[in-house]
Amino acid sequence: MTGDLREGSAEAEHRVPGPSSADAGDGAPGDDEPRGPEEFGAARFLNRELSWLDFAARVLDLAADVATPLLERGKFLAIFATGMDEFFQVRVAGLKDRHEAGLHARSADGRTVSEQLRAIRARAGALAARAERIYRDGLVLDLAASGIEVVSYSALDEDARAELRGIFERDIFPVLTPLAVDPGHPFPYISNLSLNLAVVVADPETSERRFARVKVPPLLPRFVALGDDRRLVLLEQVIAAHLEQLFPDMMLGAYHAFRVTRNADLDLDDGEADDLLAAVEIELRRRRFGRAVRLEVDATIEPDVLELLLSELELTTEDVYACTVPLDLGQLWAVVRIDRPELHEPAWIPATQPRLAGHGEDPVDLFAVLRERDVLVQHPYDSFGTSVEAFISAAAEDPDVLAIKQTLYRTSGDAPFVSALARAAESGKQVAALVELKARFDEQRNIVWARQLEQAGVHVVYGVVGLKTHSKTALVVRREPDGIRRYCHVGTGNYNSDTARVYEDIGLLTSDPDVGADLNDLFNHLTGFSRSSTSRALVLAPERFRPWVLEQIALETEAGESGRITIKVNGLTDPEIVDALYRASQAGVLVELMVRGVCALRPGVAGLSERVTVRSIVGRVLEHSRIYRFGWPSPEVLAACATRDDSEVPHLRAPEPGARRARYFIGSGDLMERNLDRRIEALAPVLAPELCSRLEDILALDLADDPHTWVLADDGTWGRVPCLADVNAQARLQELAVERSRRRHASELAG
Repeated sequence: MTGDLREGSAEAEHRVPGPSSADAGDGAPGDDEPRGPEEFGAARFLNRELSWLDFAARVLDLAADVATPLLERGKFLAIFATGMDEFFQVRVAGLKDRHEAGLHARSADGRTVSEQLRAIRARAGALAARAERIYRDGLVLDLAASGIEVVSYSALDEDARAELRGIFERDIFPVLTPLAVDPGHPFPYISNLSLNLAVVVADPETSERRFARVKVPPLLPRFVALGDDRRLVLLEQVIAAHLEQLFPDMMLGAYHAFRVTRNADLDLDDGEADDLLAAVEIELRRRRFGRAVRLEVDATIEPDVLELLLSELELTTEDVYACTVPLDLGQLWAVVRIDRPELHEPAWIPATQPRLAGHGEDPVDLFAVLRERDVLVQHPYDSFGTSVEAFISAAAEDPDVLAIKQTLYRTSGDAPFVSALARAAESGKQVAALVELKARFDEQRNIVWARQLEQAGVHVVYGVVGLKTHSKTALVVRREPDGIRRYCHVGTGNYNSDTARVYEDIGLLTSDPDVGADLNDLFNHLTGFSRSSTSRALVLAPERFRPWVLEQIALETEAGESGRITIKVNGLTDPEIVDALYRASQAGVLVELMVRGVCALRPGVAGLSERVTVRSIVGRVLEHSRIYRFGWPSPEVLAACATRDDSEVPHLRAPEPGARRARYFIGSGDLMERNLDRRIEALAPVLAPELCSRLEDILALDLADDPHTWVLADDGTWGRVPCLADVNAQARLQELAVERSRRRHASELAG
C-alpha cells in the first residue's frame, strides 16, 4: 500500500526552470555551450526541512501498509510520532529562533524563514491528519480484531470500571499533583513533551470558573491493562474519570488533553566552557525551560481554555495541532512490545561472520584472524556481539593488549563497551574513551557513562572544542613477538548493541598499519593538543572530508560517460557537493544515490541531472550505513559477488571502456554541512577484493530493491517503485549471511 506521498508537497511550486541566454543576460553562453548548475538558480535545491517531512511520510506509509505485520505497523507509527517530536524540538525551534532574531538569510532553495515555517505547517498538519486516520481507522480496528482492544473508558461496564477504580486509588492517585491557576497560584510550568489534562472547575458557592492542570505521570504505563490483558485503557482517561478525587467538593467542567513541545537544542559554546561536563549538565537543566514551539490539543478543547494556553505559552494559533486521537502516539511502543510473535516480523538471528566463528568449542583467535586479513561485517545480518563487541571484549581480557582507545557517541543501556573498557583499565591497560557529551538527546546517558568510566580509571575526554566527535572508531595496541601491532575498527554506526539489531551498518576490522597509524594520530588529536597529521589511509573530517569528496567527484567528471559515482548515505544537503554531482551528470557520469532521509538534490532535470537517480529504502531495518564508491568495479570483484547469478539484480555491470577502477570507502560521515565541517568523521578504504565484492552485493541489492524503495522525481516528490522483480534487499542480505554461515559449517564438516 503506497499511500499518496505527493499530497501536500510544497515542492511542486518550486520546479527547476531550464536556463536560457535571455535569463543569463549579456555574455551568457550559447545554447550549445555547457551551462553550470548555478544557472538553474535556487530552485535546483530541495528544501531540507520539507525533505525531512517527506522522509517522515515514507515511514508513515509503512504504518498504513496492511502487508506489514500488525504490531510492526504500530512500531512505524510510533517512530513517526517520535521523529516529529524531534523535528519540532530542533528544526522548527531553530527556524523560530532565526525568525525572532530577525535573520533574513534564505535557505539554499530560496525560501525565507517565514515561507519555510508556513510550508512546514501545511505539510506537518497533513501528515498529522493522516497519522490519525491510520491509528483510528486502521490500527485500532485491526488490533481489536486480533484480540488487543484499546477501549474508551466510557465504553466499559461497571465491573471493569470498578477494577480501574482500584488501580487508580492504589497506583495512580498517590502520584498525581493537581495545580490550580488563580491569583494565588501562577500558571504552572509545562515541561517539554509532557502529557497534561486541562481541567475546568468551578466553586459551587461563587460559580467562579477556574483552570487547573493535571500532569499525566510519565513513569506510569500509558496503557492501563485490565485483568484479562486483552483490553487497554488510556491512562489519561482513567485519571479523567476520577477527577472528583483530585478536586473534592468542586464542580467539574470539561477537561482536555494537551501537550507542549519546546526548543530542546543545547545552546552551548564549548569554546568558552571551562568544564564541558558541567556546562552540558547546566544546559540540560535549561532545556526543560526552552521556548514552546508546538501545542497539541484535544480537538474538542474549549476556546477560552485554548486561549489561556496560547497566552501563557506565548504561542499563536499557527502553532496549534488539534488531534482527534490520543496525543503522543510515540507511546504506542508499549503496545508494540506486547508478546504476540505472530503479529511481528519473524525474528532475525544474526549470523556470526564466518571468519570470526570458532572451531567447535574453541573460540576464535580474533587477533590472529585480523593479522591474516581484514574482516567486513554488516549488521544486523552479521552478529554485532560476535564481531565488534567481541573485538573490544577480547582486547580487554588479553594480557598482551597494552592500550585501548575508543569513541563513544551513543551506546546502549546495558553498555557492554563501557564494562569492557572499565575492566581493561582496572587490569592496568591504558584506556582512553572519547565520550561525546553533545550527542543530541543522549547527553544525560553519556554523562553517566563518562563518570562510570572515570571511576574505573579510564582516561575520559570530551572531544575537540567546537566540533562533535561523530566517528565510530576503536584502536587496540597489542604487544606481539615481532613488535607492537595495532588493530582497528572503523564503522558506520554507533557502539550500541541495541540499535545494532535494527540499524543496518557496516564495520571494518583491520590490522592495516596505515589505518592504525591514522587512528593513533586521530586519538592523539582528540585527547591532546596535537593537530592531526596528513592521513595515510583514512579520510577525516573536517580537514579532508569535503575536499576528498569533491576530488573524487571531479575525477569521475573528467571521465565523462566512463565515470560512475555510487553513494549511500543518510542525508545529502551540502550545496557544494550537490552542485559537483550536477556537474558530473552534465558530463555524462552515471550517478546513483541512495539517500535514506533528507536530500536537497533534484534528479532527472533536463540539462542538469539527467544521469542522476535518487532512491530511498525504508523498511524493517533502518538503513544507516555510509558507502562511497567512485569508479567501476573490476571484473575480478564482480566475479566474486554472491549476487552475480541473480537475474533480478541488474546493477553488477562490467566497467565502461576507459573507466577508473572503483575506490570503496565506508565510514561515519553523511554529505551534510554538519558532517563535512562541524564534526570529527572517519572514512576507511576497503581494499581487499573479497570485501569489495561484499560491498558490491550490498549496493547491487539496494539498487534493485523494489518492495521498500521510493524514487525521487524531478519535481521533488517521492513515489514507490513498482514491484516488478520483487527484490527484497533486506531479506536477501539476511539470506546471504545465512549462506555464508552454512558454507563455513559445511567446510568444517568436510575438513
